[in-house]
Amino acid sequence: MRFHLIDRIEAIWPGQSLRARKLTSISETFWAEGPSGPEMPGYLILEALCQAGSWLVLESTGRRRRAALLSVGSVEIGDPVRPGEVLTLNVTTNGGIGQDTAVVSGTVQVGDRVVLRATDVMCALIDADELEAAEHTSIMGAVLGATVEAAA
Repeated sequence: MRFHLIDRIEAIWPGQSLRARKLTSISETFWAEGPSGPEMPGYLILEALCQAGSWLVLESTGRRRRAALLSVGSVEIGDPVRPGEVLTLNVTTNGGIGQDTAVVSGTVQVGDRVVLRATDVMCALIDADELEAAEHTSIMGAVLGATVEAAA
């Protein structure tokens, strides 16, 4: 079973950045009870950002390479995320995507509030077809609306 924490990829600028969204719902099973009600655990907000980063790597390499998490330099978790809120995930590369590794950073926002900031997320790059068949990747890309934008 796959665990997807991105609902829509809004824009991809290969080798540069990606913007995605996640609409949270009370029907999801991951909510933790916080002092003011259900909250999305910080580690799942980070996972959503890492999933967005993996799509940036995948599209930046012509769908030939996938990202496998190695380390996270730093993470700052802000205000809690509540059911029904929309996460906006913004990921950027830190100096590009190499042949064997990539480093990305990003933020997750709910409206104007930054709910998570991660820097220096280092990933090993693996041949994409070792992890999933190309046709499955294409189907998921179409579902997410992954379209590559021209670099500005």
